Amino acid sequence: MTSNATSSPLSQAHLLPVFARADVAFERGEGAWLIGTDGERYLDFTSGVAVNALGHAHPHMVAALQEQATKLWHMSNLFKSPDGERLAARLCEQSFADFVFFANSGAEAMECAIKVTRHYHFSKGHPERTRIITFEGAFHGRTLGTLAATGAAKYLEGYGTPLDGFDQLPLGDIEAVKKAIGPNTAGILIEPLQGEGGVRAPSNAFFGALRELCDKNGILLIFDEVQTGMGRTGELFAYQRIGVTPDVMSLAKALGGGFPIGACLVTAEAAEGMAPGSHGSTFGGNPLAVAAANSVLDIMLKPGFFDHVKKMSLLLKQKLAGVVDGHPDVLSEVRGEGLLIGLKAVVPAGDLVAALRDAKLLTVGAGDNVVRFLPPLIVSESEIEQAVQRLEQACVALGSSAKTSAKTQGAA
Repeated sequence: MTSNATSSPLSQAHLLPVFARADVAFERGEGAWLIGTDGERYLDFTSGVAVNALGHAHPHMVAALQEQATKLWHMSNLFKSPDGERLAARLCEQSFADFVFFANSGAEAMECAIKVTRHYHFSKGHPERTRIITFEGAFHGRTLGTLAATGAAKYLEGYGTPLDGFDQLPLGDIEAVKKAIGPNTAGILIEPLQGEGGVRAPSNAFFGALRELCDKNGILLIFDEVQTGMGRTGELFAYQRIGVTPDVMSLAKALGGGFPIGACLVTAEAAEGMAPGSHGSTFGGNPLAVAAANSVLDIMLKPGFFDHVKKMSLLLKQKLAGVVDGHPDVLSEVRGEGLLIGLKAVVPAGDLVAALRDAKLLTVGAGDNVVRFLPPLIVSESEIEQAVQRLEQACVALGSSAKTSAKTQGAA
């Protein structure tokens, strides 16, 4: 086969066209700001979709990666990793977990969580227990396994019969969960706060009821904290805010502060049966990724870090609520916890994202016609004020556009 694609220094002709990329490119970042190739400064309230938790070019992270880059980039999991062992120990000390498996992404961390859950029952003499309950609106990744767990038709279309083993239920319906648990059920998988699904969460009581059902039926509770973990909701892990402890938890995104790394955290009981050869990864726990993640923990575990996140969260939500009240023709609701905030829009969410980008504020859409505000956790009061001013600007522009359109339609 031949290709008609032409190349140039700025061409995207050879990138697989699976992303609807905005017509803007960046050359560097500073804290909560991105600087475009044209020199324009953008306030970044996308944070790489909840990845750049410490902003761009954080000096401690830069120093950690520069130092590690002069030492060792890769050596394989055939050998010991003192820095990886230190990172795993720190994550276990700060959580419920006894063991950690390092991967390269959130989807890989979720694949590990699914495999651990199934293997747990296999090791107990119940290989038939392979099914996992999931919930509508969830997003668990792009592999065939995690797509099946997600269950949304728009992601599954074109890839054949979905992987069997997942029972998707309405979010928050505990009676549906009770009815769905059967002799083949292995676990329940849920996000503490749905990001992609529209910044939605059931009540804490629902999570408590799930924990009770898991304990009663001898199945595992799995939390997908790929987006909510590492401080995004105001605690290091969102389960700590809810007050319900899982058996298995996946992390990624902010764990490396921008460097690719994922992790699956498990209790000793959930890890029963996992032995050499039962799972693996070539690049998981890569020395550069481990150095990045350890540097992220260095900053996040300093006294007062999460107090700052909570303070900025309260300020942002209060300011956004005021904008919602002032522009009911554009916005209808503020959702979320910590610095995972959603604005439910009246206008198409994509139009709001575009208008905000025109105002040099970067945000990201979500399900249920929601726009996510995901500033870095080190965001300042001044930067929040600037973001709100730019939101006001976008709302005025969208409101004026809607009125003009209505007049035009009326005249016709």
